[in-house]
Amino acid sequence: MLWPVVKALIGHYRRYPFQVLLVWLGLTLGVSLLVGVLAINHHAYKSYQNGEKLFSNPLPYRIRPKQTINKIPQGFYIELRRAGFNQCAPFDSLPIQTPSGKSLTLIGLDPSALVQLVKGTPVEELDYFILMQPPYPVLVSEDLAGHFKWKNGDTIKLSDGQRIGPIKVDSKGLLHGTRLVADMSVLRGLERSATISLIACSDMPSSKLANLKANLPSGVELVRSSAVEFETLTRAFHVNLNAMGMLAFLVGLFIFYQAMSLSLNQRQRLVGMLRQTGVSGWQLTRALSLELFVLIFVCWLCGNLFGLFLANQLIPKVSSSLADLYGANVGLHVSWDWKASFDSLVLCVLGAAIACTWPLVRLIRTQPIRLTTRLALIRFTGKEFSLQALVACGLAVAAIAVYQAPHTEGSGYAIITFMFLSTALMTPFIIWKVFDTFSYILPWVKVRWFFADAAASMSYRGVATMAFMLAMAANIGIETMISSFRDTTDKWLNQRLAADVYVYPHNNVASRMSVWLKAQPEVNAVWWRWEKEVQTSKGIIQVVSTGDSDSELDSMTVKLGVPNYWYHLHHSKSVMISESMALKLNIRPGDQLDLSGNLGAGWRVVGVYYDYGNPFNQILLSQRNWLQGYSGGGSVVLGVRLDDKKDIDDFSGRLSRKFKLSSERLFDNSHIYAHALKTFDRTFSIADTLGNITLVIAVLGISFATMAGETSRQQNIALLRCLGISGREILVFAGLQLLVFGIISILIAIPLGLVLANLVVEIIIKNYFGWTMVLNFIPQDYLVSVVLILIALIFAGSLAVVRVVKLAPIKSLRDAV
Repeated sequence: MLWPVVKALIGHYRRYPFQVLLVWLGLTLGVSLLVGVLAINHHAYKSYQNGEKLFSNPLPYRIRPKQTINKIPQGFYIELRRAGFNQCAPFDSLPIQTPSGKSLTLIGLDPSALVQLVKGTPVEELDYFILMQPPYPVLVSEDLAGHFKWKNGDTIKLSDGQRIGPIKVDSKGLLHGTRLVADMSVLRGLERSATISLIACSDMPSSKLANLKANLPSGVELVRSSAVEFETLTRAFHVNLNAMGMLAFLVGLFIFYQAMSLSLNQRQRLVGMLRQTGVSGWQLTRALSLELFVLIFVCWLCGNLFGLFLANQLIPKVSSSLADLYGANVGLHVSWDWKASFDSLVLCVLGAAIACTWPLVRLIRTQPIRLTTRLALIRFTGKEFSLQALVACGLAVAAIAVYQAPHTEGSGYAIITFMFLSTALMTPFIIWKVFDTFSYILPWVKVRWFFADAAASMSYRGVATMAFMLAMAANIGIETMISSFRDTTDKWLNQRLAADVYVYPHNNVASRMSVWLKAQPEVNAVWWRWEKEVQTSKGIIQVVSTGDSDSELDSMTVKLGVPNYWYHLHHSKSVMISESMALKLNIRPGDQLDLSGNLGAGWRVVGVYYDYGNPFNQILLSQRNWLQGYSGGGSVVLGVRLDDKKDIDDFSGRLSRKFKLSSERLFDNSHIYAHALKTFDRTFSIADTLGNITLVIAVLGISFATMAGETSRQQNIALLRCLGISGREILVFAGLQLLVFGIISILIAIPLGLVLANLVVEIIIKNYFGWTMVLNFIPQDYLVSVVLILIALIFAGSLAVVRVVKLAPIKSLRDAV
């Protein structure tokens, strides 16, 4: 008996094929974005855990510069070898670019130094021994070779015209990600340098390890490498991706719910007839559940396929961003992940069950006579929207209550969730109430009908409107945050990079270099900046010095300060602190600090400054106070201001030749500025892409919901045609209805998106990163997005009734009866 009932119910979709498309569209696209994001995150975590397998004996210890912009002198490694540290091997890295603009990292190693780490294995059998033999091949991973379509024996052309190779594709799974491995001599051929990026060491006795730590020069640290370190650093990046994926899934689920609700409503007469012929409610429930299961399975399967495709399209940007921000090495090929698929299946089943339970219960419990006599369930739409509004008020109260509690990262997400759900549930009620009110109070008949018809259409547009509003709000919020981040980064870099050239000299030549710089005719000023990390009762603090010139004052990005803070900084026992330190330790201007050690207690905080690029707690001292506490220690940076910036290249060349400076010790501010903004744009383009895809899903959802609904209202349209309303007027009305839907949704979405951006900055970013920023509103960008979306909605609303309008009125009426 079950199969005939299933066939009768599924036969509905032959008459309304758009509904199948709408069901498939909502859940499939939602699942695809969710699976894509989950697969990317799982792939990245797997890369952190696996690392490189090039060495059969792992090298857990890393000797590296404290400042990533610096490198280690090669002479220090030679001293280590002479001191008996044979467990260590040098590595150098060089960023390279292909002619197409793709960024890669070339890793140089010394195979002869690695031979001693693998005892008992013939040299000829070592995988990396071939790198030191002519013609000095470059080892690349299989996924990287597949991405660029490289084969064994090919050479790699670089953006500057040089070539490296031949290529040897790793077939043993030793390499992953965007790193190429070659002999150190290959790097020296590309860039002359006497420095290395890091020294990796294998396990050693604790006494020897302590001796190594004690003999490290300033500016260099010994750390133990672990996957946990990368996972901690990149957590915020992956949390943001997960949030975008869940938002897209929520929007898709709303569209799925709308489509299933409309499908069940349109089958009310069929269900009534089946009930009158003896089909029980339990049989109907089983048949509809089987239909739902098939739809979920098909959507889940398609969503996984599209999600895997999306992940592989986005992974190059993700890999480049993680490499630039954290030095992580993530591969360029995402494979199928059963965990992401299983998680998406669980969410699909739970979401579909929640979405379809009420429409199904309402349909099964309604008396058969009401269903067969066409007493449409639309009459209950107002009551449902009113109930949703009550739930929305409860969620709003919950959001306010959480906001009053102490702010944490978790409470920030809770507030945003409650606020989004509250506004989403309230939106259909507001739109329905506005339309219903206008249908009674306006004096013009056609206009009253316009709003009455729009209010009635909320039965099949309401949830899609919620999804559209949420996606629009998220898009506005993302645009605002990205614009604010970029504007803040731009202003901060322009202010902090006030010098034209930055030099990182060795301490023993800094004074001689400063004298030479001041003697050059094009040099306007030379700034000294000392840096040192110290252990205090507040933890590790980076202590930095500054001079007292007006130009150095102008380069300070001050957030808060006491009156005449610059004077107090240089003429009293005072310090300024970074914003992240002020927020983490709850310090305000006027408070006293105990810096212990050489500096002692009794330091007064006279100001707080923005410092977005620094993970340390940082304090700023006058140069006089810094030298009194740490004379002879720390590292130094010289900032050089020129009278004419056109002389930078010539000046940098003379400075480099005079003091034999390598390229990693000499930078001009345009290089640093361009690299920072390039990294920024690459990173946030991912969030922008996901936000735009989510908005497209929502627009398609409301468009297809309109098409499906208008097809089922063929009788109403035919009656209007018979009463003298022209096809052109009906087309205009259909487009204007969606236009009004869109305008009201956008009027709700814009302030919601701005509130979202503010909450993210003031709660989540503030608690997680320890800094804030001023929001930058971009009305022109909002306007462009709004206009494009409204045009799409008008087009969709008109397109929905084109087929019906083209039919002769009497034929359309006869077909609908």
